[in-house]
Amino acid sequence: MKLALGPLLYYWEKQTVETFYQQALTSEADIIYLGETVCSKRRELKTRDWINLAKQLADAKKEVVLSSMALLEAPSEIKILRQICENGLFKVEANDLGAVQILAENKVPFVCGPAINCYNASVIKLLINKGMQRWVMPVELSRDWLIKILAECTQLGIREQFEVELFAHGHIPLAYSARCFTARSENKAKDDCKLCCIKYPVGRPATTQEDQQVFVLNGIQTQSGYCYNLLNDVPSMQGLVDIIRVSPSGTESFTSLQDYRAAVNGTGSPIQLASKECNGFWHKIAGFQTQQ
Repeated sequence: MKLALGPLLYYWEKQTVETFYQQALTSEADIIYLGETVCSKRRELKTRDWINLAKQLADAKKEVVLSSMALLEAPSEIKILRQICENGLFKVEANDLGAVQILAENKVPFVCGPAINCYNASVIKLLINKGMQRWVMPVELSRDWLIKILAECTQLGIREQFEVELFAHGHIPLAYSARCFTARSENKAKDDCKLCCIKYPVGRPATTQEDQQVFVLNGIQTQSGYCYNLLNDVPSMQGLVDIIRVSPSGTESFTSLQDYRAAVNGTGSPIQLASKECNGFWHKIAGFQTQQ
């Protein structure tokens, strides 16, 4: 199995982003996803900046994929989407069907991102016909569901035509909205948000009255309150998953990649998940729960 560093979901200052990806040059990641997937107002890096970073990483023998946004709301965002899809150098992760359409029109192979609702073999076949080469499984699906889907793909004769990637580590993107929850939490209007999400480099926790962290607010994106961690479950991925994704949260992501590399190589040891970690979805139980 290969390891992937997913797209950065948070809003960081440009220098922080560049420093992070300089470290990624020598990380355990085989594949690195780049680009803004959450909010077009986050313009610390422009499209050309992401492409320049992509070239540096590609020179270091990393496979680079440019990720598109999951929710587009304005013509300017479609313009940026076309720039990404027509970059001519790097594969693209499509996170909405608009991106799929543009990539299919241009006959560009693509990755189907986890934001696209793809839950059965028939949809996978449709996406393959449009150029999909890799499917990132929706985050809420279980191992049992994956086994069922792959069996259906085998029956359709398409199983060998795509790779399977699994979101395995990080706060899980659960939903997207036209509203900005981070701005709302500061009593700001979305159109006058002052880019306040840059103050929350790993999102803003949302807790219950009992002080349980149920969600993380990240602009228009709602994430799981607990960090998803499938490190102990790597052996159960054998024969099902081709690529394991770690979602960036800071320099500790590189340590996580090292841990997953050890698990893939069979040299790691099982860990006790922390109180704010979970693995429920993979085990077909409530997402915030943990099966040790």
